[in-house]
Amino acid sequence: MRTFLLPAAALSAALFATSAPAQTLDKVKTSGTITVAYRESSIPFSYLDDKAQPTGFGWEICQRIVDEVRRVTGRADLKVATQSVTSANRIPLLVNGTIDVECGSTTNNSDRGKQVAFATNYFYTGTRLLVKANSPIRSLADLKGKTVVSTTGTTNFRIMRTLNEEQKLGFDLIGAKDHAESALLVQSGRADAFAMDDILLYGLRASSANPADLAVVGDAIQVEPYAIMLRRDDPSFKSLVDGVLARLMDSGEFARLYSKWFQSPIPPRGVNLGAPMSKELQDNLKAKSDKPAT
Repeated sequence: MRTFLLPAAALSAALFATSAPAQTLDKVKTSGTITVAYRESSIPFSYLDDKAQPTGFGWEICQRIVDEVRRVTGRADLKVATQSVTSANRIPLLVNGTIDVECGSTTNNSDRGKQVAFATNYFYTGTRLLVKANSPIRSLADLKGKTVVSTTGTTNFRIMRTLNEEQKLGFDLIGAKDHAESALLVQSGRADAFAMDDILLYGLRASSANPADLAVVGDAIQVEPYAIMLRRDDPSFKSLVDGVLARLMDSGEFARLYSKWFQSPIPPRGVNLGAPMSKELQDNLKAKSDKPAT
């Protein structure tokens, strides 16, 4: 995809625009430009490579979406603008028309569904445990009398605290300031397990000095889907995006992309996340559900 960045001044003005954008396909056909949003560090979904260009699993899927938009609109000359977004501004920028589609690591949940729409779910993540490879811990039931760390301020910390109280699991829950500190507490033996989104745990394990010394274990708790984010009340564009995903899933291309980004060395450092496809995602390759988390 040939891309260019939106000027900062245009972004600032658009962020505070109040007029509702046109339907996406009409807007793109008229303007000759589609704006694709990316995240700078949501590895491996969308992030910047060593040349400061967007890349990743979600980014590649966005390229397929752009190809289909180009075909449907008849705009062989379609230009692709790229826009970096954050967790704070991604929804406002989509709602006001600054961006047209966001392929990142955004959770599809009911609350966000009041403002935006989501395509077919294309990843599922849940709270699991990072432990030393030789640890006897393999499930929540093994945590009794153990010290569990989770990053302060996360939903993972809250769910572990609630489970500990409601199910009387009997572990000592402590907080750490960030994911790196949480992982270090396990590696140093000051905590027995680190509870966090499994995809983040796979990334931490892969980037550690000795990945074989760590393991990600346990059934996923509080499973949440990630999905491509679109504007609400735009059924023609949602149908197009869902159609692209369906063809990728049915043809086997989705599974090949998954293997490329989650089970093979990825740029810029050649790290292999070693993250197998979850049962939830395997099931959704057939179901093709866009059901949100509650």
